[in-house]
Amino acid sequence: MISPLLLAILIPAFGALLAWLLKPMRPLRNLFNLVIPAGLLAVVLSILPEALAGEEMTFTIGELGSGLSFALALTPLGMIYALVAASLWILNTIYSYGYMHGLYGKDFEGQERYWCAFAMAILSAMGIAFSANMLTLFLFYEVMTFSTWPLVTHTRKPEAKRSGRIYLGILVGSSTLFMLTATVLTWVWTGTLDFKDGGILSGSTTAGQAAVLILLFFFGTGKTAIFPLHQWLPNAMVAPTPVSALLHAVAVVKAGVFTVLKISTELVGTEVMRGSWGAEVVAWFAAGTILLTSIIALTRPELKARLAYSTIGQLNYIVLGAAVAFPMAIEGGALHIAMHAYGKITLFFAAGAIYVASHKTRVDQLDGIGRRMPWTMSAFMIGSLSTLGLPPMGGTWSKWLLCVGMIEAHQWAFLITLLLSTLLGLGYLLPIPVRAFFAKERADAGVKGHEDHGESPWACRIPLILSSLACLILFFWPGIYAQLAKMIEGSAS
Repeated sequence: MISPLLLAILIPAFGALLAWLLKPMRPLRNLFNLVIPAGLLAVVLSILPEALAGEEMTFTIGELGSGLSFALALTPLGMIYALVAASLWILNTIYSYGYMHGLYGKDFEGQERYWCAFAMAILSAMGIAFSANMLTLFLFYEVMTFSTWPLVTHTRKPEAKRSGRIYLGILVGSSTLFMLTATVLTWVWTGTLDFKDGGILSGSTTAGQAAVLILLFFFGTGKTAIFPLHQWLPNAMVAPTPVSALLHAVAVVKAGVFTVLKISTELVGTEVMRGSWGAEVVAWFAAGTILLTSIIALTRPELKARLAYSTIGQLNYIVLGAAVAFPMAIEGGALHIAMHAYGKITLFFAAGAIYVASHKTRVDQLDGIGRRMPWTMSAFMIGSLSTLGLPPMGGTWSKWLLCVGMIEAHQWAFLITLLLSTLLGLGYLLPIPVRAFFAKERADAGVKGHEDHGESPWACRIPLILSSLACLILFFWPGIYAQLAKMIEGSAS
């Protein structure tokens, strides 16, 4: 019997293969594009009871000798990421049909490449989520970078190619220069790369060595978009909106923040993190990134650019929690992986739906659009509230726990940072749906040929309605994600 951990990787691999094999039979391929994500979600849900019970599940892909292996393991933190990625893959696939077909037609150029890369991105997300050691995680981390690059450059336009070069340059450069170096040093100094509750550095490294490793690992995880490694994310917004949703909510950025939490809790160890000046440096960089990108978001007239800078700030909430490394901060950071994912994918779904229906891309064009697109802008309002951590949305709980974690650590400056960023978020997000519903539509805001638009196709609307409902449900029943995050917090105590 195949291990469900391995199956979680093989299913999206099969989906990537079918994208090419079924090229002559596109209706059948389109059916499998929905069946494959459903199958992955079923596998992830099948191992959820074991994760909630704290049971051990491992699978070794191959032994390399000298204590090195490619191996998979089930952990509460990995379960959070896997469940987010598997559940949102289905919604993003449906949305992709509405968006890509709405703009480019059913036979849009490069669709085999598109669906294959999409599946490979999910494959790498599953590999990262279930990695049993740093070597395995690093391998899948790089697979994710190279599998999402064709999505960023999908249009093949000059600006897309330029953004692709920035994307690869920053992500591959940071991971190979810093993360790989830290991985090799960890193995040399400790003799292992296996993840372990409480970490592996305590008693094996000096304080100076631990600080160096923390700095290398955290800045080597460029997918967190921590300053000054953040420019790849706004540049990647040239990609189609379903790809932006994938980057921000499902795969790339979530891989980054998952990795820093994994390093903090199971490689370095929270006790070592709390006593290291290296972690303090990372925390200040994360706090600075939060404030800087929140201010920049206020100035961006393009809707997707504003959402991109918002994501950078929100991601670094998790980096800050991982660096502070107190139990409630870790719990809040882990929970924020899920809460931010549902809120931010809703915002990007809405932005794409607006573009499909009206071809509007600027915030100043959206006055009064709520009367034409009530479903879309209602979802945008819900996604905004959840992203900002305001009730009654799921993001409230992760933001609350992160704030409590700062109080627990007596990090008052970081607490003020979180609160101030929320106020800034009110300035760059909430006016958009408020003006959409209550401001008068501007006569000069229409795009030629799309002046008399209505809602986007149902394939765009259904996913954003479902993801916005998830934001609301997770406030009243954070349930599974809260339980899993609590288990991580317990191991960080």
